[in-house]
Amino acid sequence: MSLADWMHGYDARDWQTTTEGTVRYALIGLGWWTTDVAMPAIEESTLGETTVLVSGSGEKADRLAERHDVDHGITYDQYHDGVAADAYDAVYVATPNAFHREYVETAAERDKGILCEKPMEATVERAEGLVEACERADVPLMVAYRMQTEPAVRRARELIEEGVIGEPVQAYGDNTQPLLEMIPDADQWRLTPDLTGYGTSVMDLGIYSINTTRYLLDREPLSVQANMASGHPAFEGLDDERSSFLMAFEDDIQFVSTASQRAHQDTQLKITGTDGQIELRPAFHGEAALRVAADDLELEIAHETNDEVDEMREEFDYFADRMLTGAEIEPDGRHGLRDLEIIEAIHRSAEVKEAIDVSR
Repeated sequence: MSLADWMHGYDARDWQTTTEGTVRYALIGLGWWTTDVAMPAIEESTLGETTVLVSGSGEKADRLAERHDVDHGITYDQYHDGVAADAYDAVYVATPNAFHREYVETAAERDKGILCEKPMEATVERAEGLVEACERADVPLMVAYRMQTEPAVRRARELIEEGVIGEPVQAYGDNTQPLLEMIPDADQWRLTPDLTGYGTSVMDLGIYSINTTRYLLDREPLSVQANMASGHPAFEGLDDERSSFLMAFEDDIQFVSTASQRAHQDTQLKITGTDGQIELRPAFHGEAALRVAADDLELEIAHETNDEVDEMREEFDYFADRMLTGAEIEPDGRHGLRDLEIIEAIHRSAEVKEAIDVSR
């Protein structure tokens, strides 16, 4: 496969199996991500429709339902009690991490499909309970790794599988943002240990580098070694205001990653092989520019030349496609659980100052 031939099908939905049908969503947790990003993505999607909004505040749910022409606005308690249960086929769970399990379990009890934001829960133990509840009920569970439906990432994986960059040797990922400038509130949930889980920077940002690298390489890490530090008062009780970690993947591939919630915004992921290199920069914040260098040829596809791609729209349509056809979901609950096991080991490594075995 030449790079020119490959570029011709860049935007193709290689995962799509149907263009017919509609999945009706209940959106649980009405923060800015849900209202400003998820709802417009569903509206623009081919296979989805928002029919229920769920919030801790009945007034907020009703107000947003009226504003966005959504049929039902209900409270969390009403959701658990089954109000409007006949009005949706699946839930999108976008509450703080530590609340995911309870809303997923209710959806599973009612035989609803589940698209759960990442990280899947606050701890490995809670995530295990979430996954087991879905498995017992035999309901579809997808963890919202939108990078896996991003065309740039899917095409990069194809190129690696085709051997365009030779044998993968090493990878580098970085994901940083100035959280307190974006949301100037030290009491926000991402800085509250009981709500976020193992920390803030790796759970919220480093997970992108971890999961996307697992996906691109189609390999698993065997060991992790980490360093972390926190000094700003807003990070009290959290050990990873800034973090770095080294992973040894299968086939001796070395991976270095950095993440911080208090730094200049940067997102990048680079895979270097024996014969070339693939780079995503920017990588993770809603757009992806892909650069490929191999065999004395270079190819670059920037976001501005590919402005029809909406990562969240692709994610919702992928999930709906799987719901409607019963096709296998790749970023499923067990896949998301693996990330939490890795992140827990990263934090443990930073605490004990030694490498941790994460092989299976």
